[in-house]
Amino acid sequence: MLSAFSNSLKIPELRQRIFFTMVLIFVCRLIAVIPVPGVDVATLNGIMSRMVAQSGDVGFLGLLDLFSGGALTAAAIGALGIMPSISASIILQLLTAVVPALERLAREGDAGRQQIIQYGRYLTVALCIVQGYGFAAVLLRPERLGLSVLPGETIVTMSPVPFVMLGILAMTTGTMLLMWLGEQITARGIGNGISLIITISIVSRLPGAIEQAINMFRQGAASPFLLVAMLGLAFLVIAGTVAVTQAQRKIPVQYAKRVVGRKTYGGQSTYMPLRVNYSGVMPIIFAQAILMFVERLVAVIPAQSFKGFAQNQLSYGTPGYLILYSLMILFFSYFWVATQFHPVQIADDLKKYGGYVPGIRPGKPTAEFLDRVMTRITLAGAIFLTIIAVLPMLLYKAFQIPPMVAQFFGGTSLLIIVGVMLDTMRQVESHLVTRHYDGFLRKGHLRSRR
Repeated sequence: MLSAFSNSLKIPELRQRIFFTMVLIFVCRLIAVIPVPGVDVATLNGIMSRMVAQSGDVGFLGLLDLFSGGALTAAAIGALGIMPSISASIILQLLTAVVPALERLAREGDAGRQQIIQYGRYLTVALCIVQGYGFAAVLLRPERLGLSVLPGETIVTMSPVPFVMLGILAMTTGTMLLMWLGEQITARGIGNGISLIITISIVSRLPGAIEQAINMFRQGAASPFLLVAMLGLAFLVIAGTVAVTQAQRKIPVQYAKRVVGRKTYGGQSTYMPLRVNYSGVMPIIFAQAILMFVERLVAVIPAQSFKGFAQNQLSYGTPGYLILYSLMILFFSYFWVATQFHPVQIADDLKKYGGYVPGIRPGKPTAEFLDRVMTRITLAGAIFLTIIAVLPMLLYKAFQIPPMVAQFFGGTSLLIIVGVMLDTMRQVESHLVTRHYDGFLRKGHLRSRR
């Protein structure tokens, strides 16, 4: 593997792409530390630290801060991160399945996809304005979000109206710049730019998590046995995540022979890969977003008896929260597959090009077979996602492991890191193999040229 990394620098085009990606990632990290004018960052960090110490979780602020690489707690111009662009992309994907105009655009090839991407940019700007206003309002009145504010503490050091306008402009610009940098990485660098930005933002929290883990053992809050158990658990979780991310059910497909003039087409055998974890990390994100919305809704309900019951049963890490969270992940796993996987269309395309699944009649029987297989393997993927999602909460509640440390043992962060790293390594390996080098799974020596 080390030889494969060294060989990557021997290929001029690949070396240029890697260095270009690294420079743009450095620029992204700068955007995550430059604060919005008029914000007292030290006061904000103190308030957020007290919130984490009291509840162990900061709700949707914690999720946004994770994806922005700490830019939110730094009140940086990149505080919104790349999440508005991701949200816009998800919304358009869901609307494409139900809006005929968008569905027609999706079938028009590259021109249609470019138009949908342009709609996504417009929607991203709108989401940035709304979220930027919300974030600026929270900075002005943090007690509205349940944050613990001491008497005399103020986060904003300028007038409210100019700060809100300046904050919206700065954070919208930061998000759009991050989106543009991600597109440049995809086009001229290595890997998927948007995904890499999110991954680097998550990995940037790793040094802080390691420091907290070391302090936990230095202070005697954990035994050496727990350290060994954590290392073993980390290995098993990462290995399981890699295995399930790459796992797929191979459906054999046979193409009939066609004779056109003197040439014969078709007749080959191939397979159709159906991924076990087809929905990726999306069910966890959907479930977290809805539970965060419910948490905010409960906080503003005037009925104290109902509010107390809901807070006791649906607070972070409680049995009620875990059960509802698990059921929502299972539901959204099937929901995402139902909206993105179209067995009827796949069966029609196979029939159109002379393909068929051995033992299954073309047309409707093939669609029913694909739907039945996908339903079964989705259950396995959904159960895996549920275990990965609740594991950090169990570690925090059962062993008092800090939330920043526990989040690297599962949840959204681990799934994103593993998926993006595997995709990036596949792209690098394709460059190596094309130029007669071995990939990451071989010794990496230079092959004899043909």
